[in-house]
Formats: sequence, structure tokens, C-alpha cells
Amino acid sequence: MKTITIRTHSQAEMIDITSEVRSAVAESGIVDGAALLFVPHTTAAVTINENADPDVHRDIVMEMNKIVPWKDGYRHAEGNSAAHIKSSLFGASEWIIIENGRLVLGTWQGIYFCEFDGPRSRKLQIKVIPS
Repeated sequence: MKTITIRTHSQAEMIDITSEVRSAVAESGIVDGAALLFVPHTTAAVTINENADPDVHRDIVMEMNKIVPWKDGYRHAEGNSAAHIKSSLFGASEWIIIENGRLVLGTWQGIYFCEFDGPRSRKLQIKVIPS
């Protein structure tokens, strides 16, 4: 398993980590199998979405902030309930197929680390599993 550290800079942001995951797959030497990505945090997530136009992830963050506002009468004493809700909506893990030593992603797809309670120093765990 490989763990990468991600430094976030905003309360809510999506960071393209596709190249880091590709590097972890290459380092593993696995030709065919799958990569499991896991975020060991309750206020962050991982997702796959378009990486050709940066406005897409900006729009996602903007709309998530409207759907789940930071302050909305939540009872959680720590004050970051919105981040917990967003993390649950996106999810803490992703599986990606590996074929011929490469991630199987669509033409426009990239892998994003989603920060909902930043800025922070975060971890992403990558486990590459052979077929």
C-alpha cells in the first residue's frame, strides 16, 4: 500500500490526483488488476469526474456549498457537519481497473481528492491489487 500526502488550501476544493495514482500503479509493477483508493478522513472524499475543463470541479464545489451550506443549524459541536455530509455524499473510496499497467479511465476522466474542511494536510491510501 502507498500513502500519499495532500496539502489542501481551501475549505472546500477538488484536487486532481490522477498523476499521483498513475505513479503508484506504475511503481507497483501490476499489469492487470485494480487500484483501491481510500480516504481515511471523515470530512474529505475521493471521486472521479471530468478533468478537461477546470470549471467542472469549480461548479461542483459551488453547487455542493449551496446544497449543503456550511452553517445551517447543525448540532455537531465541532462545527463541521457540512463537511461530514459532503464526504458521505461523495464517498471515502474508489475502485479503478488496471489493464496493461494503466488506469482504465474515460477520455475526460480524472481522479479528485475532495476537501470539505480545509485547509489541512490529508492522506490518501492506494492499494494496488493484481487480477
